[in-house]
Amino acid sequence: MTFTPRRKPLTLIFCCSFAGTLAASFAEQAQGQGAAPFRVDPVLLGLPPVKPVAAPAAADRPVAETRPVQAPAVATQPVQLPVEEAATTAGQAELRQPSAGNTLAPVQLPVESAVPLLDPPHAPRTQATRPVPVEEASPTAADGELSQPPADSTVAPVEPPVERAAPLLDPHLVHEEAVPVAPPAAASAASETARPALPPQAAGVGVAPGQARRSATPPATASPSLPRALVPAERAADAGALALRIAEAIVPPVASSQPRPIFLSAQRISGVIDRELLAEGDAELRKVGKVITADRLTYWPVDDEVEGAGNVRLEQGDDVIFGPLARLKLEDQVGFFDQATYFLKRQANPGAAKQAGKEASSQWAAAATDEDSTTGFAPPRVLSIKPGQTRLKTQNKPANELTEARGEAERIDLEGENQIRMTAATYTTCKPGNDDWYLGFSELRLDYDNEVGSGDDATVHFLGVPILYSPWASFPLNNERKSGFLTPRYGSSSDNGFDFVLPYYWNIAPNMDATISPRLLSKRGLLLGTDFRYLNTAYGGSYRGEAVVEYLPHDRETGTDRWGVTLQHNQTSAMGLSGAIDYTRVSDNDYYTDLSSQITNTAKTQLLQQGLLTYGGGGWWTATANVQSYQTLQPDPKNPVAKPYRLFPQITVNARQPDLLSTDSAFFGQYTDFVHPDNNKVEGQRSVLQPQVSLPYVTPGWYVIPRAGVNFTHYQLSYPGSLNVLPTSINRTLPIVSVDSGMTFERPSNWFGRDYTQTLEPRLFYLNIPYVNQSNIPIFDTALADFNFAQIFADNQFSGWDRINNANQLTAAVASRLVDPASGSEIMRAMIGEVFYFTNDTVSLPYFQPGTQPGTAQRKWDKSDLLAAFSGQLWPRLYADAAVQYDINDQRFQRYSIGTRYVPGAGKVLNAGYRYNVDAATPINEVDVSGQWPISGRWQAVGRYNYSFINATPVEIIGGLEYNAGCWALRTVAHRIQTTQTDSTTQFFVQLDLNGLSSIGTNPLTVLQRRIPGYSMGQAATDQALAEW
Repeated sequence: MTFTPRRKPLTLIFCCSFAGTLAASFAEQAQGQGAAPFRVDPVLLGLPPVKPVAAPAAADRPVAETRPVQAPAVATQPVQLPVEEAATTAGQAELRQPSAGNTLAPVQLPVESAVPLLDPPHAPRTQATRPVPVEEASPTAADGELSQPPADSTVAPVEPPVERAAPLLDPHLVHEEAVPVAPPAAASAASETARPALPPQAAGVGVAPGQARRSATPPATASPSLPRALVPAERAADAGALALRIAEAIVPPVASSQPRPIFLSAQRISGVIDRELLAEGDAELRKVGKVITADRLTYWPVDDEVEGAGNVRLEQGDDVIFGPLARLKLEDQVGFFDQATYFLKRQANPGAAKQAGKEASSQWAAAATDEDSTTGFAPPRVLSIKPGQTRLKTQNKPANELTEARGEAERIDLEGENQIRMTAATYTTCKPGNDDWYLGFSELRLDYDNEVGSGDDATVHFLGVPILYSPWASFPLNNERKSGFLTPRYGSSSDNGFDFVLPYYWNIAPNMDATISPRLLSKRGLLLGTDFRYLNTAYGGSYRGEAVVEYLPHDRETGTDRWGVTLQHNQTSAMGLSGAIDYTRVSDNDYYTDLSSQITNTAKTQLLQQGLLTYGGGGWWTATANVQSYQTLQPDPKNPVAKPYRLFPQITVNARQPDLLSTDSAFFGQYTDFVHPDNNKVEGQRSVLQPQVSLPYVTPGWYVIPRAGVNFTHYQLSYPGSLNVLPTSINRTLPIVSVDSGMTFERPSNWFGRDYTQTLEPRLFYLNIPYVNQSNIPIFDTALADFNFAQIFADNQFSGWDRINNANQLTAAVASRLVDPASGSEIMRAMIGEVFYFTNDTVSLPYFQPGTQPGTAQRKWDKSDLLAAFSGQLWPRLYADAAVQYDINDQRFQRYSIGTRYVPGAGKVLNAGYRYNVDAATPINEVDVSGQWPISGRWQAVGRYNYSFINATPVEIIGGLEYNAGCWALRTVAHRIQTTQTDSTTQFFVQLDLNGLSSIGTNPLTVLQRRIPGYSMGQAATDQALAEW
């Protein structure tokens, strides 16, 4: 908007004491009294306070003189322009002639009966910040005669200002540091003639807007326009005059019931001071926190009401409302605008819940998580709140985030603080000049106290086309939870056809909610889904959980009822107890393949069913009871999935004393009852006890840690009928001795022109375990551990306790790191290691054992495969990772992987990798490329291609486009994944993300973030729980 520079506007400052002070000064000038310079408190202008001058002794103080004041003799005369010339006439007071029908009459200040009448007619003080409270005046006689003035009173004539000035302040307070007063004229000791009391104006008592006719005694409290440091004080001697000048900013108001001053300026101002003021030509009215400009403003001081006509603009904080006509009550924040345009910028209100009477509990400390569901059902939104706290907190959304909105309306009604109602309105969060999307309402209500917007006849317009309509709509003005219909989601897949979901979000309580999601599948029918979440405190701790239920009656494709259930519960207490429940079950083997809303869940075959209880004693030992089972799915009959044993139950005890008699002592104990879902498998109980003690010797440059322990294992077994000849009780005892040692060397180094610290870290690890024949021990939960850098420093090469390898071996490895000395961050790391065997390893897994998987043969050589790895930054924005397992004896690579990542900036990432593994059980020979890259302007492409050379088929394909327009984003993604060797699933995603409002369509972000390393959102997605339809 273009503003015309104003030309010497006339400024009128109207406040609670202006009318009285002006009338008093005119009366004094009419009596020929000298004018004292106008004074302003330096604190108000942002200057250091004026040091007070010590008051003179009582004997040195002049005696005030009472003079007759002829109040009726004050005449009203036309103002002679210019004002500056009229103000220079000594001893003469000229008042503007009132308009026809109006008379200028003094306004009497009403007082309560307990308050004495005014003092004798000594002239009022000219005060820097606040006049002296009325209560300090001396009482008068009941007959109306004026009493004798006090001996130490002073008289200071007041000269009315005529140029732009700071506001006249509250008449009932003075600054505690200084009250500069002009020296009094010679005065007699007593009054000779009784005279009538002065009107309040002549006595220097101002009338504030809206209080001219109120019957109340003005309280002597802090003015709302002054800082808290200003308090009532005793009268001080004159500290000298301070030249008046404009302050750069208004001091923020202090909460008070006192009315606030008004600043009014324009090319022309006319009217009656305490009744009606008309400002024309670049009119501007200021009140603390508000600025109103217009071609013409009319202000009524008594009602504190203003009406604007022509280019009316209201600025309140960061909010701006503009229109041709407006009328407002300033203090009450009530009024209207016609044909208005608005821009609202608000800070999120963290106290909204408290204002509604919902106090948050201070006992809550639940952490927010952004993890998605592991069940295959609709992913839950994060419920991490305190009771009474309705804000969902995420890492990328601060609690006091700014929200911006703008639009137009035929009429805007301001209905009090933070309450706005609009008629025939539009609403958008796009920046000015961008109307790509907006909401249209017949009536829109914005409640910033509860941070909720709601409206009737809502229509979403996108690129000028209405795409969605609802007779009623509600949406949060920040990141709040609330009940209502969520925006619908829709998509399609090869198995289900057209997929449409219309969820309803039910905010049951601040710590409890539910999402009810009817889902229409064109090929299968109507699936009903419910996601219930809760969060609370109990027994000095907290608990939280979630229940997800899905039900599809009579699937038209299979002719059966389909269902899925997931229950999750976690709880802690102050007594050291904690527990968890994780239970998932579905109706059939193909449930995830056919009905999962997330394509990544189609590969699930083992569904966990677990109950866990843990007790921590004294911080040095814990005990855990675990009951665990699995539902094993068989989606591919040609490749059966082995069923794991059930743990009914498993009890584990861990203890450690790191400083027990200068040793580091630890204990591990476990009892497990293994039960198999099939009847033809061996079952039994296993007990494991393993105490150990170490004597660490650690220095800054090197360390040696010898450790000794012993493993006791007992089995009590039961076999099916054909294997009853095997032993039912087996014991195994194995001593375990190891020595771990290492050194660290550092040196300054320079790479690519930069200084770094390079380290050299050799490490030796010796392990000795005697051989014990374990071939008669069944395999319940044991498998060969992966051969990597962590495993070559472990005591056992098997996972689980059914096998413990014999060992007489030495592991040698060396690592080197490149560290930035300024930040301490690691730039590069390279490692190489190998195991040297001094005896043959004769313990292995059998090729076939009931309930097990194929094992490995005995090792033939005295050395392990060579391991090497590298990870780091090769160049700015270019990173690489590589790992190699090389068979030195056969001189061939057993497996290796190479990967690179190029990240030149936000929204730009390229990944490339190759994986190779000759393992007969899981051979791999794959190439994998993925990335996200801008292709043109606001367009971005995303994709991934994972190809298997062994099966000669793509393992996974992702392709999509994303358009980011700033206030909205459109994403279209196709995803194909190989679920079995002969079957694949394809899914399509289309999502329109309206920034600050909601998202429409099926969300592909979970797939993109998980399957494309380094993917970043060009436009932050809106939580579906935050907008209702």
